[in-house]
This record gives sequence, structure tokens and C-alpha cells, in this order.
Amino acid sequence: MSYKEKYQGLEQYLTSGEPGVEERARNWSIAIGLQDVDRLKPSEFLLEQAKANIEGSLSSEEVGKRLEEYYSQRSVREQAEVDGTFEADQVSNRINLLLAEKAFSFSPMELSRIHGFLFKDVLSHAGQYRTYNITKNQWILDGDTIGYGSANSLSELLTYDFSEEKKFDYSAVSSVEAIRHITRFISDIWQIHAFGEGNTRTTAVFLIKYLRSFGFDVNNESFEKHSWFFRNALVRSQYENIPKGVHRTFEPLERFMNFAVFGIPADLRNRTLHIRWEESKSRNDVWESPKRQNDVLETSEELSARLTLKEMAVIRLIMNDPQISIANIATKTSLSKRTVDRAIASLKEKAILSRIGAKNNATWIINNTPSEL
Repeated sequence: MSYKEKYQGLEQYLTSGEPGVEERARNWSIAIGLQDVDRLKPSEFLLEQAKANIEGSLSSEEVGKRLEEYYSQRSVREQAEVDGTFEADQVSNRINLLLAEKAFSFSPMELSRIHGFLFKDVLSHAGQYRTYNITKNQWILDGDTIGYGSANSLSELLTYDFSEEKKFDYSAVSSVEAIRHITRFISDIWQIHAFGEGNTRTTAVFLIKYLRSFGFDVNNESFEKHSWFFRNALVRSQYENIPKGVHRTFEPLERFMNFAVFGIPADLRNRTLHIRWEESKSRNDVWESPKRQNDVLETSEELSARLTLKEMAVIRLIMNDPQISIANIATKTSLSKRTVDRAIASLKEKAILSRIGAKNNATWIINNTPSEL
């Protein structure tokens, strides 16, 4: 069986109907998919351990121990360091562990903690800010580079961006405006590029945990299949070349974020991010949105413009499971029951949500149709 077939084998667990299994499968698919930002692929050995962990026959701690034993073989370790599978395996396993934990603090220290945990014994500078300036040639920029943060001011730059983000009142904006704001914050944090390597994967894990702190859970497909697009969209959000008529644009990154958070269909082809894409694309090379399967996708974009982040998190879970309990909503969103109660009360007041049926067997009803919105 090929690597691709084994990797796709994880998808069977995403629709198992078992909450623990589905959650572990989502975390692993994100963790493995994120390795594509540096064009790395985990080993088949790691995939087998991931499957065992998803099925519940192997704990996360045991996965780590098996990896340690596997790479204690000198010949295996040497080859894996050459082809990149050692880094991919270790970082995939650690991303899975970070996504499974509830701990999160909004600070530059958290960003460093994530980098240090992901790249311990993989990079010599794990968790430490770089001490040198960098440039990186990007194919979507025809070999040009963006301007990264100066090594002399990394701490100050991060402190400033985090302090500005803390001032923003998310309770006063719609979920669409909130995602737009988070997109710009994440773009700026990534542009600083505080670490010598591993910045995109570190930023992605921080972003996912930050979104979860608002009650959102990023869909696994976004980073499983489109992490390379995420990386290139970050590049385009920070690149400006006025003589060539190229300006920074957040649109591709917002496109990715709206797909990741709200499930809104989007063109996530990497070629569309090249600075010469508009002049080179042919009439026949135009992406078409897939046919919508039900009213959920029809209403997602319109609803998200009217609701707060917490309200949209509640609605998204109800769309997927109309009989979900308030306790399960609180568990899945990591919000308190009181916060969920307030969000539901607000949705009912806006005439968006209602509930029918007996208390222990009730069904949530989303009242608005696309035409009503």
C-alpha cells in the first residue's frame, strides 16, 4: 500500500460517529497536513501509529515512546534526517498533542512555547528568537522575498502586535468582521518570522488554538489539504512591489479563513496566488464553486455577517447536529455553559434559532432561509 493510500485511510475515521475517534482523526489530519508547508511527508511508520491512536488502541504518550524507539536505530534516524521524515514525524506527533490539549494563553510567550515544543531536538534553536536577518525567495513572487522582521526588534514587534490585538473588542463585531481582523493579526505575526525555521507551522497551531478560544474549531480539510495555500496566502498578504503594480492583498488569506472556519467553498488553488496569475490565466482555467448540497452552505456566508464569533460557533454545531445538547455545545466549543446559554438566547431574540420537541428529545431549528436573510 502506498503512502498516499495509507494517509487517505485516516479519512475513514472522520465520519465514524464516535466523538473521541473523530476528534483524534481531525487533529492528526491537521498535524500531518501541515507538514506540507515545508514540503515534508511523515513516514508510513508514523501513519500506522496515528491510526492506532485514533482507534484508541495506543495512547498519545505511547505514540511518542514508539517514535523514540523507532528513531533510536541509527540507520533509520540518519536516513530520516536526510529525507525529512524525522522532522515530519516528530512535529506531526507534537502538533497532535498540542491540538488535543486545552491549555492556551494569548501572548508572545505562548508562540515561543509552541515553537519550542514542536521543534525540540529537531531544530537547535527551538523556542528561541532568531539572531540574524533573513530573506526567502518565493516562487509566487517570481523569486522575490517579502520583508521579514528585523532580528534586533523581534520581541518589541511581537509585543506591539499582541498588545494591539488585545485591545480589539470582538463582542462588538460580526463573525465576518472578526475573522477579517484575526486574519490581519495572524498575517502580521507570521511576517515577523520570529524563528529561524518552522514559523508557518507554529503560526498555524497558534491560530487554531486562538480560534478555539472563541469557540471555533477549524475544519480539518483546510490544513490537511490546503496548508501550502495557507502559507502562500500569508506571503501575498505581506508583499508589495509598486513598480510592478503588485500590492499586498488579504483576500486569499480571508478566502482560506472563511473556508476553514465557516465552511464557505473557495478557490484554494496555489497558482491563483502567483503575482502574474491575472495576466496569465485562460478563460478555460476558472474555478467553479462545487454545487451546494443543502441550505447550510447557502446560509453560512450570509449568517456569518450577522453573528458574533460565539453565536456563529453555536450555529455551526447546530447545522451539523440539530439535536445537539447545550452541554455538548459547551464541550465542543470550550465555552462555558453560561456563555452558550447567552449566545442561544441572543440567536432566539434575533429570530434565527428556535427549538421544538420534548426537553430530552428536542430539535434545533434555524429559522432563516437564504431569501429571508
